[in-house]
Amino acid sequence: MQGFDPKFTDFPDYIIGITKEIWEDRGISTLHDYYAPDIVVRSPASVVVGNQGVIAATMATLAEFPDRTLFGEDVIWSGTPDAGMLSSHRLHSTATHAKPGIYGEPTGKKLHYRILADCHAINNQINDEWLIRDQGAIVRQLGWDPKDYARDLIEREGGPENCVPPYTPANEVAGPYKGTGNDNEWGQRLADIITRMMNADFTVIPKEYDRAANLCYPGGVETLSFDGADEFWMGLRASFPNAEFKVQHVIGRDDPNMPPRAAIRWTLHGKHDGWGSFGTPTGKEVFVLGITQAEFGALIGGDVRLRREWTLFDETSVWKQILLQTG
Repeated sequence: MQGFDPKFTDFPDYIIGITKEIWEDRGISTLHDYYAPDIVVRSPASVVVGNQGVIAATMATLAEFPDRTLFGEDVIWSGTPDAGMLSSHRLHSTATHAKPGIYGEPTGKKLHYRILADCHAINNQINDEWLIRDQGAIVRQLGWDPKDYARDLIEREGGPENCVPPYTPANEVAGPYKGTGNDNEWGQRLADIITRMMNADFTVIPKEYDRAANLCYPGGVETLSFDGADEFWMGLRASFPNAEFKVQHVIGRDDPNMPPRAAIRWTLHGKHDGWGSFGTPTGKEVFVLGITQAEFGALIGGDVRLRREWTLFDETSVWKQILLQTG
């Protein structure tokens, strides 16, 4: 861990450790040390440039959810300490909606939701980030439909002319990280599976998924097997059948005492011109940022299949893009 604080055993320890230190231990000021002053943080909801914006957003979240926890389920990473490392970090968060904030008046609801975050770090500091919270799960647990929440948020942010614009290529800010991951076989296998589905080859599901695969999708959906994968990926692609699909980043890992696993970051960019998960086609342009993680294994000797999958994108930001164009 050249260039990193020696208190961290390895890169996953660094990622999980600073997350707890910042959020649960209230070490928000350590963001001055752990985050670069000009960091770029992209989430489907916005693009934030600069550490001061990150600190402000962190305090706002903790003010609204004072008991928030972030349990690190996995860190799938690539790179080297001297050249920089990219982590794809999966978290299970819990929080009580105890105070007013971005989600409206407090409801007292206890939330469970996942987060996937890709972070580039070098010399003990994160300087580039892609962050996806399962906003669909959050707002549903608070009693909102994602589309209605997006409409209300636009109004609370001052209307279409003044609200925070969702992340799209139009407001992209280039950060220092230029890598695309590694060439490990598991990352390549996951990228191939999703690419084939985005090319309308859904026969890949019974060929590559385990029949008992456990699957976690946006909106807090937990499902399984071939039908669960088909319903999610078909519904997504059917909504945007002509959108351009791109794989942005691919990581595969073989680590002791862990199953083979992979993480990919991907985008869909194009028109909402099909019937699918987002209802009546509007013809409006949409940009979807997604991250998928998966674990592989052979329950039956020699028959290696995808056994667990986690995919996230932000449904509320998709609806916000559509609503801002439809009025």
